[in-house]
Amino acid sequence: MNAAIGSDISLVDETSLRLSEQQFKLLVESVTDYAIYMIDPEGRVSSWNAGAQRIKGYQPGEIIGENFSRFYTKEDRETGEPQKALSAATREGRFEKEGWRIRKDGTRFLAHVIIDAIRDDKGKLLGFAKITRDVTERKLAERTLEKAREALFQSQKMDAIGQLTGGIAHDFNNLLMAILGSIELVRKRLPEDPKITPLLDNAILGARRGSALTQRMLAFARRQDLKTEALDIPSLVRGMTELLERSLGPHVEIETRFPPALAHARGDTNQLELALLNLAVNARDAMPEGGRIVIGAKEEKIEDESGPLQPGSYVCISVTDTGEGMDEDTLAHATEPFFTTKGVGKGTGLGLAMVHGMAEQLHGSLILKSRKGEGTTAEIWLPVAEEAPAAAFQTKEQEPAESRALSILAVDDDALVLMNTTAMLEELGHTVAEAYSGKDALDILRQDSSIDLVITDQAMPQMTGVQLAEVVKREFPGIPIVLATGYAELPPGPDLGLVKLAKPFREQDLTRVIAEAFDPNRVKARA
Repeated sequence: MNAAIGSDISLVDETSLRLSEQQFKLLVESVTDYAIYMIDPEGRVSSWNAGAQRIKGYQPGEIIGENFSRFYTKEDRETGEPQKALSAATREGRFEKEGWRIRKDGTRFLAHVIIDAIRDDKGKLLGFAKITRDVTERKLAERTLEKAREALFQSQKMDAIGQLTGGIAHDFNNLLMAILGSIELVRKRLPEDPKITPLLDNAILGARRGSALTQRMLAFARRQDLKTEALDIPSLVRGMTELLERSLGPHVEIETRFPPALAHARGDTNQLELALLNLAVNARDAMPEGGRIVIGAKEEKIEDESGPLQPGSYVCISVTDTGEGMDEDTLAHATEPFFTTKGVGKGTGLGLAMVHGMAEQLHGSLILKSRKGEGTTAEIWLPVAEEAPAAAFQTKEQEPAESRALSILAVDDDALVLMNTTAMLEELGHTVAEAYSGKDALDILRQDSSIDLVITDQAMPQMTGVQLAEVVKREFPGIPIVLATGYAELPPGPDLGLVKLAKPFREQDLTRVIAEAFDPNRVKARA
């Protein structure tokens, strides 16, 4: 009787175990989010669940009995990655890794893989249990998030740099204004002297180089004042040919390659010319023994959102040289400010940074492609312009400049700058009244009805130049206003139609803006 009872218990246990195994098998086979299958000790697939079928694309009859290495990429198979995975699982009991795998249709997916060694009670290896999960979407989401974080960090960094460079530029330009204006007036008033004149010319050249350096800093920080328009790139480059040939020298051959029909790019003519000249000079410096530079352009449509450009239509302007090229480390740092491979005193390290900043400010990009010993290609990507270009690169008859003597009110809180501005205006034959603040300027205007023109600084305490202009426009609507500033951009506000004068400025700059302020066509356009 006891034997019968024991037999019955054993039968019940066996039935329960069989039922449990069946339930587990059904559970495994029904899982669709994970590929779960068995591998024998030789690496052949011995079971296949619904998740494996969904993720990898094979029916059970197509894959059972085949070696699991077929899921690996050709590169991984050549380096023995499947065997390494089984060896590690055999040795350690478990193997875990992420890597690219191949579906039946040949497409790739990123897989998170776990391989567990299965052994019997005596430790004999029976095979492996393999669990694979498709983590492509998760990794893509992580990369997208990381890209967004990097973009935010870059934006914050650029904003901080922009604020810093804007302040530096303003103060630096004020100093240059005082230096350059004074030296040029002295140069003009002194007779020619072989011992003194070259020194003055050298000082003027140094001040102008300082001004150019400031503009490059502003370009890198994307704080420069851009005048965007539709550009005919082939015409622009052809118009630069003489300048390029003169700048690059006789040992550099220049070649242009443009398609018969090319869309117009949206950009700033002067800044793009400067950018192309920078790239061409860099290319020349990379070819000390001479060589060939190819300037070309093409239109392309970007659809991928993962790259540096937003989806849309672009004109890609390329400058390719036959020089020594750059290694990966140099290429990675090439657009960083003040990074240069040139000798001391031969480069500021702001040329490529300026081009990069200009392109980014125009919602484009600068892309560098280079290999050591194979030359370099610099690509400026600019959005396609929807509008037709203006009559570019055509000289038109200039309106006669304002030549009569004027009564001008000069406003600046910096005494050094104000003194130079006054001296230059008087040199041009004008009568000048001086004011050190917006309040003082308004007091003078309310007492002196003879004022013909106001030239004011922007950054002043209590009342800025723009705020002063608003009051002047309201109380004295007939008086033109010129806004002189060392900043690259003005704060947001109403469009007052002010003539802008960038610091540091020279006598010819004053002559030009005065003529512009009294240009009848401009006055009609603002009316």
